[in-house]
Amino acid sequence: MPTWGELLKELGTLTESLAERPDEFGGQSAPDVLRRKYLRDLSKRTNRATIVYATSWMEGKPASAEQLTINLADVQGFMEAASNLEERELDLFLHSPGGSAEAAESIVEYLRTRFDHIRVIVPVAAMSAATMVALAADEIVMGAHSQLGPIDPQFTIITPEGPRSAPAQAIKDQFEMAKAQCSADPRNIVAWTPILRSYVPGLLAQCDHQEQLAKTVVARWLERYMFASRDDAADKAQAAARWFSDFSGFGSHSRRVSRDDARSQDIAIVDLEADDELQDAMLSVYHAVTHTFGATAATKIIENHKGRAFIQSLQQAVLVGPNQPGQPTTPQLPTPPAQGQPGPNRAQRRRKR
Repeated sequence: MPTWGELLKELGTLTESLAERPDEFGGQSAPDVLRRKYLRDLSKRTNRATIVYATSWMEGKPASAEQLTINLADVQGFMEAASNLEERELDLFLHSPGGSAEAAESIVEYLRTRFDHIRVIVPVAAMSAATMVALAADEIVMGAHSQLGPIDPQFTIITPEGPRSAPAQAIKDQFEMAKAQCSADPRNIVAWTPILRSYVPGLLAQCDHQEQLAKTVVARWLERYMFASRDDAADKAQAAARWFSDFSGFGSHSRRVSRDDARSQDIAIVDLEADDELQDAMLSVYHAVTHTFGATAATKIIENHKGRAFIQSLQQAVLVGPNQPGQPTTPQLPTPPAQGQPGPNRAQRRRKR
């Protein structure tokens, strides 16, 4: 299977071919053709349905939060991507910084009505609410470089200096700090007043409720799916959910959770490197997706191995359509992808080790 650089070269060849014969692939763009090719190849190899959920959150595009994070509109995207699938086993690629816990719950509950076994593949990072989705799987595929993240909730508070985001636990800790310092010396009230003005009514209660929501839904999913065969499923699920949601333990919402960290909580992790051919097939899908983000205006892709897709772009256009002639394709940027020389492929690198 090709490397990132070799896929870039293949994309350039496709771009040149389509410039000469624009109808060769039924109106699809070169990134569409490349991405769908490797999605099909992976599904043929595994005999499982494959759906990619990925956003361009690492590309630095001027996109809105809604375009880059998990939100309720994504349920429609997953319904579209699952609508022409007959398989009952799913490989779900997750590449996301997170988003709404409530939306993650809706996505998981929907996917669990459609598939009996879900394997989540984390090619690089599935953080926050995306980690919640991953923990609803039967197993998670991670590489040595892959990461999950804490699931403690975050809040954005409007302050006189503009919006500020903070973990729910940090907000509560700061409030307790203010109470202690103001009780110890009332003169501290002057310093704390500008900060406490941003504590809107219900904020502290919302922090408690959102923390409980994350723990409750993740514990339920772990007990129902990943830990279902264990005699201690309920207790182990509760413990794992508490661990993933413990801001005090992580100290940062962006803290990396490696596959070994996840295994410490008995999360069912499959090493990406355990099967060379499968690793190549999975990484080729991810690389093809990143090339789409690099060469087009796409910001979010929800797509299956049969070409049924829900694609959002910088222009707010949402495109829905299977891989068929005449259907819309990924919106293009005016500049073509840069060409590069491929380096050694993964098989060559393995021989060097």
